[in-house]
Amino acid sequence: MKEILNYLYEHKTLNRDEAKKVLTNIASGVYNHSQIASFISVYLMRSITVDELTGFRDALLDLCQPVNLSEFEAIDLCGTGGDGKDTFNISTLTSFVVAGAGAKVAKHGNYGVSSSCGSSNLMEFAGYKFSNDESKLRTEIEKSGICFLHAPLFNPAMKNVAPVRKELGMKTFFNMLGPMVNPSFPASQLVGVYSLELARLYNYLYQTGDKEYMILHSLDGYDEISLTGPCKVISRGMDRIIQPADLQLPTYSAEQLSGGNSVGDAMKIFMAVLQNNGTEAQRDVVIANAGLGLQASFPGRSLDDCLGMARESIEKGSALNVFNTLMGMNK
Repeated sequence: MKEILNYLYEHKTLNRDEAKKVLTNIASGVYNHSQIASFISVYLMRSITVDELTGFRDALLDLCQPVNLSEFEAIDLCGTGGDGKDTFNISTLTSFVVAGAGAKVAKHGNYGVSSSCGSSNLMEFAGYKFSNDESKLRTEIEKSGICFLHAPLFNPAMKNVAPVRKELGMKTFFNMLGPMVNPSFPASQLVGVYSLELARLYNYLYQTGDKEYMILHSLDGYDEISLTGPCKVISRGMDRIIQPADLQLPTYSAEQLSGGNSVGDAMKIFMAVLQNNGTEAQRDVVIANAGLGLQASFPGRSLDDCLGMARESIEKGSALNVFNTLMGMNK
C-alpha cells in the first residue's frame, strides 16, 4: 500500500486493473485502517476517474455474494447518500410505495455514514431482520413485493471498511459504489447521486449495460427529486431537467424535508407518510420519486400514469400493506 499511496500522492491515477486489485486487497484485510483511511482520503481531494470507479465496482461485484431474484425483474431504488441534506428517508419510503404500486423491489441499503439515519438504520429500528439467506429474501419479495439487502452481508469490502467510514463520518467513493453493487443485479434501478459529475460517470457506466435506469440529481445538491428546485434526470438516450411544475407538484423548502435528529424521528416520519398522515411536502416528494421509479420499472407507461400509481399506493394503503406484510414475516 505504501507504494500505491506514494504513487497517488504524485497526482497519478490507477488504471482499471490496479483499482480492482486495491479494492480486492481491502476486502481481504491486507491493509490496516490507517492505510485504508489514507487511500480513501485521496478521493476526497480529487475526482475519481472512470477507470478507477469501474475497477472498484468490478472488484465489489466479483467479491459479492450474489442472490438470484432474476425471475421477479425487480427494481432497486437508492441514493448514494453524502449530499449532506439530512432529509427524511425518501428512497426507503419510495421503495415501499413502488412495491405497493405493483413493482417488485430489491432494496439495497446500508447504515448512514454522513447522515443520522440510513435505510439500514431505519429498517433495523423497525424490526427487520437482516439476512443473506436467499430463500428468506425470495419469500419476502414474492409475498410482500419487497426485500431488503443489507450491503455488509453481501460484500466483504463494505464490511471491512465500515469502521473507517464511520470514523471519517463523511461521504467517500464507497457512497458512489453502493448503488452499483446490488447483489441481486436488478433489472432496473432508480439512483440518486450527489453531484452532476457523478451523474455523468454513472451514465457512462450504466449505458454499457442492459438494465433500465434513471439517474437523479437535484441541481441544489440533493441525491433525489427534492421538489426544492430543478432536477437533472438521465436515462438511456435521455437527459433532461424536470421542474416541480412539470410533475404538477409545488416547490418546497429544504426545511420541509428534514429527517429529524434521530432514528426515532425518522421512523415517525416514515410511518406518517405510509399511513397517509405525512405533510404535503413529505408525501409529494415521495410521490415524485416513486413516479420516476415506476417509469423505470414500466417503461411503456407515461410519467403522469406512474405519478398517479404512486399517489394511489399511498392513499389506498397499498404501500402500508407492503410494509406490514414484510414486517409480519420478520417477527
